[in-house]
Amino acid sequence: MTLARLGVGNFSIADPDTFEVANFNRQYGATTSSVGCSKVQTMAERALEVNPELDLRVFEEAVTGDNVDRFLDGADLVLDGLDMCAVEARRVVFREAARRGLHAITAGPMGFSAAMLTFGPDGMSFDEYFDLYDGQDEISQILHFGIGLAPWPTHLPYTDLRHVSVEERRGPSVSVAINLCAAMAATEAVTILLEHGNPRCAPRYTQFDTRRGIYRRGVMPWGNRNPIQRLKLWLGRRRYL
Repeated sequence: MTLARLGVGNFSIADPDTFEVANFNRQYGATTSSVGCSKVQTMAERALEVNPELDLRVFEEAVTGDNVDRFLDGADLVLDGLDMCAVEARRVVFREAARRGLHAITAGPMGFSAAMLTFGPDGMSFDEYFDLYDGQDEISQILHFGIGLAPWPTHLPYTDLRHVSVEERRGPSVSVAINLCAAMAATEAVTILLEHGNPRCAPRYTQFDTRRGIYRRGVMPWGNRNPIQRLKLWLGRRRYL
């Protein structure tokens, strides 16, 4: 919706899920009237109400290795809106984006903060940055993604970790962080599409915590293979598992 209001006119969107009450705290299309309705169809309708001339391709299915080629056909950019725990699906999408020479943006909410990474065709790959590989167990993949996405865990001082469980795939979320993700990712997307300077690709990262008033732009050499990140991953396994 942010990109549609900015004037982007061509989208391929995919989601096999339907809206439920649990989505009300953070998802744009979640309302009493959309409970039980297709997320992707609902969002398509909302976007067309903003711009009736949008060129929309709607996929009421998950993006997998079987359809990622069709999903990205004609794309200029990839914007990740996947669930936090859907790391394997991200690997499929980001690998195909790199093969096509496309930039791919991921932005994730953590507490009242957002963290963003951009992957370019000539920089570190998604797998390289997060230290992901075939055969890696799903729990490790989620930990690697979460810790790699936010090198500065600014949200931890005010987060009650008793409500975080990697094994149960649950954690707290608020609309403020989702809106922040949308603003940061849309700004990066428009910058890339309009070729207004070179994007800051991984291992460069951007984070903004609105509650603590902290803004970070930095570089994490070698991504999760950095010794500092390796220590965080070790501590994360002890804490969350």
